Amino acid sequence: MQIDVITLDNGTAGSVELPDDIFAVMPRPDIMARVVSWQLSKRRAGTHKVKGLGEVSGTTKKPYKQKGTGNARQGSLRAPQFRGGGAVHGPVVRDHGFDLPKKIRRLGLISALSQKQAEGKLVVLDAATSGRKTKDLAAKLKVLGWKSVLIVDATVQEDFSLASRNIRYIDVLPTLGANVYDILNHDLLAITSAGLEGLKSRLAQGAAVEGETA
Repeated sequence: MQIDVITLDNGTAGSVELPDDIFAVMPRPDIMARVVSWQLSKRRAGTHKVKGLGEVSGTTKKPYKQKGTGNARQGSLRAPQFRGGGAVHGPVVRDHGFDLPKKIRRLGLISALSQKQAEGKLVVLDAATSGRKTKDLAAKLKVLGWKSVLIVDATVQEDFSLASRNIRYIDVLPTLGANVYDILNHDLLAITSAGLEGLKSRLAQGAAVEGETA
């Protein structure tokens, strides 16, 4: 399908062809949900930790004799029922990530791209270039009416990154960093011409790898 190419100055720069196998696929909400869950699970630090009975400090002496006191039997003051004792089945340091097949990850990204295109919330930029001034870039985005946008470029230019990083809800990612969560988390998806070619190459390589392992 053909789509117009625009500039950050709200001008036109011709048109470009979007491959149907990437931008015109029936979106799969279930697949996108799986990919987002996988992404967020990998981001979790998993550093939560409490001490168990064998880790809290304290004496190992038996509090009192086993029989004859009229009290319940106790073996340690570090047991969970005592103040300052260890926790039972508490959280421990662990990795929350899990494996997700490459086919699912690739299909999730294609579904997210196709959904943005179907909703009319996909635009192609000629290039993502700007000076280092945040106010200049913010003025251009205001003219375009962009309030929440993810910009994907083949290689993020340093000046553009510096100008955009202090603008709320405006994020810039390289082609290799494009992901389902960030695409769905922004209202608009803007891909540069170079970024579009990078996405085509990335997804084509993924298809080739899947074909070899099938």
